[in-house]
Amino acid sequence: MDRRVIFPRPLEYLLALAEYGSFTRAAEALHVTQPSLSQQIKQLEEVLNTTLVDRSGRTIKLTDAGEVYLRHARRAWGELDAGTRAIHDVQDLSSGSLRLGWTPITDYLTFSLLANFTRRYPGILLKTLQMPQDDIEVALAEDRIDAGIVFSRPFPNGGRASEFDTKMLFEDGLCVAVGNSHPLAGQREPMSVHEFQQEALVVLNSDFALRRHIDRYCLDHDIAPHIAIETNSVNIIIEMIQIGRLATVLPRSIIRNQCGLHPISLAPEMPSKAITVICRKKGYRSPACRAFSELASYWSAHRSEEMPIRRLEPCPLSEAYFRNMRRLSVVPIP
Repeated sequence: MDRRVIFPRPLEYLLALAEYGSFTRAAEALHVTQPSLSQQIKQLEEVLNTTLVDRSGRTIKLTDAGEVYLRHARRAWGELDAGTRAIHDVQDLSSGSLRLGWTPITDYLTFSLLANFTRRYPGILLKTLQMPQDDIEVALAEDRIDAGIVFSRPFPNGGRASEFDTKMLFEDGLCVAVGNSHPLAGQREPMSVHEFQQEALVVLNSDFALRRHIDRYCLDHDIAPHIAIETNSVNIIIEMIQIGRLATVLPRSIIRNQCGLHPISLAPEMPSKAITVICRKKGYRSPACRAFSELASYWSAHRSEEMPIRRLEPCPLSEAYFRNMRRLSVVPIP
């Protein structure tokens, strides 16, 4: 609980009591005496003419009325906290913070945007949280993050479009990715949907937009994908592809920037996906959030000018590496 937020003391004490479930622990956390804490809670109950705390058992718990009042107290605390941030965020962006939510895919596709942001605004603390897209939208609505980068097109008019401002950064094609040891590594011909159905896949779980996109493609073409491994980590997917014979579906930009991965187009093609920045339409938007949105627009227009970031070659998964090992009569440990 941030003590810098100016908040009525009885409500602050009630929040602490609900959090710690004990007068003793709550008093210790607030650095007050237990009698003082008990007196403040009692006065609050007298003002409201109702019992907020059930003191009859060994542990302290809130009554039904206390739970209802607590929800409103937390909402008020959030509003006051937003007010405090609005006052103390300096307009020249020499300090402040930005809370950013992104998915396992969008962090791979936009990390250079974040590098540009931290280079341009070194005094701003960037806090990133990785989560599924649905959770990003909820976190934005609840003011737990300032902006999100999602793996979808801007929302159509109506519905969520009334809640969020959106800015599409770019589109990226999707294709099958395999590693060096896969029999189809280096294949130039597109893979048919029936061939795709035979591939053992390692993919994100269904919480994530990319997986739902893959499932929709398979449903549209009346095939059942062979899912061998589900995960919530793109790192795991890439490493499993690099060292084994599994396949996956990834944006071309990711495949291009990872050594030991080979792209194979699908026929028919899987529809491309967009990378989009979303912010709340209503409520306070910090200078850091506004600066990030502006930089994201500039970055999306000039990202093709950036040198592609790729791991040094030959990497330990490349054919050149193994040729080197054979030439030197060194056999790498599998």
